[in-house]
Amino acid sequence: MSLPSTMKAMVTMGHGDVDQMVWHEDWPRPAPAQGEVLLRVLACGLNNTDVNTRSGWYSKAVESETTGGALEADAEDATWGGAPVTFPRIQGADVCGEVVAVGQGVDAARIGERVITDNWLRDPADPLNKNKTGYYGSERDGGFAQFTTIPAQNAVAVRSDLTSSELATFSCSYSTAEGMLVRANVGTSDTVLVPGASGGVGGAVVQLAKRRGARVIALASESKHSEVAALGADVVLPRSPEKLKTVLADEQVTVVADVVGGGDWPKWIDILQRGGRYTCSGAIAGPMVGLDLRTLYLRDLTFTGSTVIDPEVMPNLVKYIEAGEIRPVLAATYDLSDLHAAQTAFIAKEHTGNIVVTP
Repeated sequence: MSLPSTMKAMVTMGHGDVDQMVWHEDWPRPAPAQGEVLLRVLACGLNNTDVNTRSGWYSKAVESETTGGALEADAEDATWGGAPVTFPRIQGADVCGEVVAVGQGVDAARIGERVITDNWLRDPADPLNKNKTGYYGSERDGGFAQFTTIPAQNAVAVRSDLTSSELATFSCSYSTAEGMLVRANVGTSDTVLVPGASGGVGGAVVQLAKRRGARVIALASESKHSEVAALGADVVLPRSPEKLKTVLADEQVTVVADVVGGGDWPKWIDILQRGGRYTCSGAIAGPMVGLDLRTLYLRDLTFTGSTVIDPEVMPNLVKYIEAGEIRPVLAATYDLSDLHAAQTAFIAKEHTGNIVVTP
């Protein structure tokens, strides 16, 4: 195919509100370097990492919930990895795209493949070293554009009848969810409590925990209960139920898989069984929580953070997709030029599942 020299792109110019994302119709199209592929972006999903990096929420100077607006952040630690991000930056990690060109050293037979992105950029010489990782759309340009480049090993071919917009819902949310469940070693003997179960990651946790044979108790706004139940949750409760410990008196909750945090956090820790595990990959309701250390040590609990996923998570996730073992939850699709509106809707959290933009 004949490739244009420029492209349409939504470019983030710095930390701040959504107005920092600026629309360009003649941004230079990237070319694949050695070991890379060029993707024509078919669709790109939205995620909290893009919002948090743009707003500066990751900075330790910020103690509030995720709002997506401009924050009094310290630019030196305002990204997921704690190091400054370089602007201008094309964000957008959850790409479904078509390989349209390859760099030196990449098999040209890959041209024409439909792929989704493995967003963890690893050091090829030291791939297990978490200190040498970057994130697609943060440490390098991502998919809020017509074209994007990525290391060839991070473009994972997927063979599926799902639409490109549906496939764009998987990369960040589902790999984050699976990474949490791997970290917590969830299996058939577990009962998993999932706060925020109507969100992209929360809904993915529900599906992936059920795939592992676990029992799932989901927390979500009551208007979304039927949609969350359709994901396979065994029990669906209000987002912030009163007397949670009493309500779950007959349950043996062994795992809490959390991306919410905030004021209800102590309730979730309090219902964990002795020897239970808490795994966390977000704090959209606020990062500052109160912990009674006696609960932690007297009940032999294990807490794990989960950010950099194990290398096998994405290949396994693609296998689940191709086998039809998990399904997308596509809430809405917007044009890329309407990213401001799409991200505003994403931040409002009135949807169930994932929101996607298409160039």
